[in-house]
Amino acid sequence: MKKNILTLFLLAFYTISFSQEKSNKISIEFNNTNLKTALENIEKASGYKFYFDENWLTAETILINKTYNNISIEDLLNNLFENTSLNYIIRNNEIILTKNSTIHSSLPEGYFETTVPQSDNTVAKPLFHQQYDAIAQNSSVPGIIYIGKEKKGGELKSYTLSGSVKNVKTKNTLSNATIRVRGKNSSTVTDNEGHYKIVVPYGLNYIDIELVNHKKTTETIMVYDDGKLDVSLEESFNELDEVVIKTSANKNVKDVISGVSTIDVEKIKTIPLVLGERDIFRVATTLPGIKTTGEGSAGFNVRGGKDDQNLILLDNAVLYNTSHFLGFFSAVNPYTTSKVDIYKGSIPARFGGRLSSVFDIASKNGNPEKFSGEGGIGSVTSNLSIGAPIIKNKASVLVGFRTTYSEWILKKIDNEDLNNSQAAFFDGIIKYNHKINAKNNIESTLYYSKDRFSISSDSVYKYSNALISLKWNHAFSEKTKADFIFTNSQYKFNIDFDNGTPNSFDYGYKLNETQFIANANYSLNSKHAFNYGLSSKLYNVEPGYLNPKTTDSKIIPIKIDDEQALESALYFSDNYTLNDRILISLGLRYSTYSALGESTQRVYQPNAPVNDNNVIGTNYYKKNEVIKTYGGFEPRIAMRYLFTDDFSVKGSYDKTYQYIHLLTNNTTQSPTDAWKLSDLNIRPQEAQQYSLGFYKNLDNDNLELSLEGYYKKSYNLLDYKVGAELMLQENTETQLLQGEGKAYGVELLLKKNVGKLNGWLGYTYSRTFIKSDSQFLDEKVNNGHYFPTNFDKPHEVSAVLNYKFTQRYSLSSNFVYQSGRPITFPIGSYIYNGMEYTLYSDRNKYRIPDYYRLDIGFNIEGNHKIKKLSHSFWNISVYNVLGRNNPYSIFFITTNGEIKAYKTSIFSVPIPTITYNIKF
Repeated sequence: MKKNILTLFLLAFYTISFSQEKSNKISIEFNNTNLKTALENIEKASGYKFYFDENWLTAETILINKTYNNISIEDLLNNLFENTSLNYIIRNNEIILTKNSTIHSSLPEGYFETTVPQSDNTVAKPLFHQQYDAIAQNSSVPGIIYIGKEKKGGELKSYTLSGSVKNVKTKNTLSNATIRVRGKNSSTVTDNEGHYKIVVPYGLNYIDIELVNHKKTTETIMVYDDGKLDVSLEESFNELDEVVIKTSANKNVKDVISGVSTIDVEKIKTIPLVLGERDIFRVATTLPGIKTTGEGSAGFNVRGGKDDQNLILLDNAVLYNTSHFLGFFSAVNPYTTSKVDIYKGSIPARFGGRLSSVFDIASKNGNPEKFSGEGGIGSVTSNLSIGAPIIKNKASVLVGFRTTYSEWILKKIDNEDLNNSQAAFFDGIIKYNHKINAKNNIESTLYYSKDRFSISSDSVYKYSNALISLKWNHAFSEKTKADFIFTNSQYKFNIDFDNGTPNSFDYGYKLNETQFIANANYSLNSKHAFNYGLSSKLYNVEPGYLNPKTTDSKIIPIKIDDEQALESALYFSDNYTLNDRILISLGLRYSTYSALGESTQRVYQPNAPVNDNNVIGTNYYKKNEVIKTYGGFEPRIAMRYLFTDDFSVKGSYDKTYQYIHLLTNNTTQSPTDAWKLSDLNIRPQEAQQYSLGFYKNLDNDNLELSLEGYYKKSYNLLDYKVGAELMLQENTETQLLQGEGKAYGVELLLKKNVGKLNGWLGYTYSRTFIKSDSQFLDEKVNNGHYFPTNFDKPHEVSAVLNYKFTQRYSLSSNFVYQSGRPITFPIGSYIYNGMEYTLYSDRNKYRIPDYYRLDIGFNIEGNHKIKKLSHSFWNISVYNVLGRNNPYSIFFITTNGEIKAYKTSIFSVPIPTITYNIKF
């Protein structure tokens, strides 16, 4: 049955016409028949002779189970070949099969070009069409990947190519890989899951796939229809650590989202940080627009937002406390973390519940091919992570653990109260990944962390994070993919006070959040990419309890009523490519929140201060009864205009709601700060942000320059009355104020991605104000005028640089300068009713001294031979190499009628550290 396909193919292609005669209609029945047998039966029933390569039929695994009555040979073959890569043409009584391509009975339009030379004689000159030449050589050319099969008129169309990019060794998907159609103005990058979609023209195309630290690859494809192309990239070991914060070519310019940064955790190991510990949040604070209230402080402030306005996600689950060891270390293990996407400008519609930013943290997957791991030993911590295959190339597990031996640090801090203190922490993570088949993948993450510290000999503070995340990724089709996610997060703290007297007590707090998310992506065509879904989360809060530790205690047990609420949202967004220059992201989110019983809520007299004297009644709500409902639309709009391939302008508008608040009257976030749900008397926070930015790449994309400005207006921000008592407060609303806020700023970032010298330089000018105004004096602050927040620092400069002497030796530096934060000073005293009182300035009218610090590190890597049992890395660094005595806080003491100011510092001397890392 096999014939010389190539000879017949060429003959047919260059023949002007074929005589295709309609056959007589036939009837035939197939019972679980494979394609080859089906063609043999058709030969017997019809008298036609088939010519094909048997390997083509072997590749098609379909079974035919159908009866055809009185059907023409053309209709029969069209039906049989509909879901295959086979085409055919009929010549007399012969049927010639082709794979993917088809045999043309006439030359395509435009194959010949007419030119008129000087002699005015018309000459017909054939044009060179790659796709037709390739078809003429062979219907399945070696080295060419065929996408779909050819259809008539297909040469006039474009199609959508999708797929994933993976590491050829680890099989892990790769984000931010650039996919470009050579010679065409069409390119894209892979998303966080390593997937991509790109529009390619009909016919022969060369697709270039590139990623930093990986070898470039090129695929030759013949495109006849929408289809899928998965690519694997090989690592390029001779370019390790060239980029600290990784982006793909022109991604920062071409993406529609402004104010977004990506941190590759592997590349931050050279940055000298406190005590030599890698810390994604400390690295984040070196970027423009992200800052902390002070050295060693927990939490951070993004574009003028409070530290409770940041949504921290670890594998889609909320992490409520982000720090270890009084704020010195991150609660996220850097050895088990892959990367972090930080949204501080335009926040995608799928995220909600916070006003200022989203930190989307992804943990690593285990190695699906072989046992591997990474470990580190430092001055204060030890770390180990291990990845192993469960089912080779399909399922893997990653296990990570970190612990500390850090008590010696407290003895070095310039504070006598801490000299006899203790502190320790540990955290662990387990992640399981299973690729069931091409359409289904599941992931699960378990995380737990615990801190224990004692500031005095009779008080022990404990706090912990626990979370679980389950994710099922399902591909309904090439165009539609969905994630179904279940998460549970828990944060709790406890104070164990035991001084051997009846005054000993146990005090605690607990927050539990359970969430379900259904998120889908649909690629309608080359112009529209939709993202839509819904989410719902249930809050359960135990606001606090106080129990005596002895039976003869004089302490009365206290238990604050539990709180419960349900927050849900629907969202939809469309990335609309208007043309090559204009890209628009239109997002709409509607969120709703219901405070639920069982609860007793006070009712206060209207138009009167909220205090104990103005209570006019109480409402009792049964379990799960709705107390109060809040909600609203949260539009998200962003637009990018591309002046050139390396220069663009972006603008955005975001509206956000936040239904949960952090209660703290400290300057910086504390582990014993409690989260409070909105209820009948505490309204949710709201914010609107406008941003505009210019983005330019220089020096062949090796230099990235961006200038972004923003303005944010906030409502219902929490502030506190003078002398507010928050611990074990049954009626928290009587201690609070809710006011307006505004923030604005300009952020400049210059980043060099590759070369011997790489890193970034950032500058931020920003102002942040809050206003508490009321007709009642006890609810008014600074006479109702705006005043700076505790974290208002107008000027900030950061420089993170790494210079590579060789592939193994490099020198790193980290420089930070910040304006001093605001503070309220005592400015005098007065006598009232025979008592002397201290007179304070307007709130936050003065500032502590400016802060600056320089860190230096020297890095030594082992050789980069691929065939080694392990690869090592040494970091020798000095934190605060200038010995700058930066003030952490200022307090005042009255001695003999004189008020004196004192300052405390965290690290007032250089702190050297040495860290050893090993990867196997």
